[in-house]
Amino acid sequence: MHKSEFAQIRKFILKLGKMLHKYGSPSFRLEAYLSEIATYFGLHASFISTPTSLTIVLWSDRHEDEYNHSVRIQPGELDMNSLSLTDELAYQLLSGEIELEEASQRLDEIDSTPSPYNKSITGVAFGLSTSAFAMLMGAGWPEIACSGLLGLMVYFWTLWAQKSKRVNLMLEPVASFSVGFLACAICYYFSSGFNVWLIILSSLIILVPGLSLTMGLAELSSRNLVSGTARVMDAIMQLFKLYFGAFLGISLGYHIFGQQELQAADTLPLWVNWLGVLMLSTGLVAIFRTRLKHVPWAVASTFIAYGASTLSSAYLENGLGAFMGAFALGVFSNLFSRIANAPSTIVAMHGLIVLVPGSKTYIGLNSFISGQDFIKADHIGQETFLILMSLVAGLIFANVVMPTKKAL
Repeated sequence: MHKSEFAQIRKFILKLGKMLHKYGSPSFRLEAYLSEIATYFGLHASFISTPTSLTIVLWSDRHEDEYNHSVRIQPGELDMNSLSLTDELAYQLLSGEIELEEASQRLDEIDSTPSPYNKSITGVAFGLSTSAFAMLMGAGWPEIACSGLLGLMVYFWTLWAQKSKRVNLMLEPVASFSVGFLACAICYYFSSGFNVWLIILSSLIILVPGLSLTMGLAELSSRNLVSGTARVMDAIMQLFKLYFGAFLGISLGYHIFGQQELQAADTLPLWVNWLGVLMLSTGLVAIFRTRLKHVPWAVASTFIAYGASTLSSAYLENGLGAFMGAFALGVFSNLFSRIANAPSTIVAMHGLIVLVPGSKTYIGLNSFISGQDFIKADHIGQETFLILMSLVAGLIFANVVMPTKKAL
């Protein structure tokens, strides 16, 4: 291989790896995908990906050319639009439809592509998602509306964090503090007996790192020990920061407005849960920046995951219904990958949101520190652990029954 050709290939692989990391690809999927690309170009490769770093080693058959690159990068955020476009570009390159130089230029264009949904739509998506989660948690209509409004305020903080490094560093505690304090104020001025902690949890659900925790355990199960450990610890620290901010905000709110007695909300009809799933899946489309052509698949994945988990829970105890939900979701997302020729991650992440036990971890943390249970939940720690293990096992079994077409 000529040195100029080797240099062009390594530049493309390096750029591709950084972009896929930026779009929130799990380490084991990112490394497998880059290995496939390197093999196509006739190179030997070794990749090490963690949430904050990427190491790439490339060499030719007889080691005439070697290249090592290690870079420290920020943890990526889920961007299904850019992930899909990048995968399509790589497929066109591997199928010979475009040349390497053109592919490298188009990678730069994809990297600068804005979200297909503007800020107003994304803000509405935050409000929809937080209200939907309150529905799924059994809140009353006033609490559902309050969660949606406070969810819009959380979106305001995320926008500010994108423009300010200082706000970005303290996003979780300052957002949860604001939500906690305002929830107490709303309870004092407009109604008494709101379940304040439930409103806080619903309003912050987009920031609760349940998905990161599940991804970290999936990486650990695939023997990506460094990346998995780092991601799990990062998720735990985010959870601690969220809880501390909320605890501080609600403590100040109780001091100023007085502590209100929690009252159980009126039981809503069963169809409200399915409405919540629809609202949540719709909101996640904009939050995850899903392409329009993948929206029906993404919405369907949330219904399949929630439906399989809910129906099987009547027959399986101790949170094992999550195993069936994850299994059904895994089979569906891998089937999507085969039919649509796109990464299964695009629809899998939507469905996982309704299954991950991030909220239960938050509830357990509150019970441990304050001694209060703001919803009825027995053995919350055991159930959270079982759900996490069930999710990972369900996805592994699904990959055996219906293997994915793509590494991503």
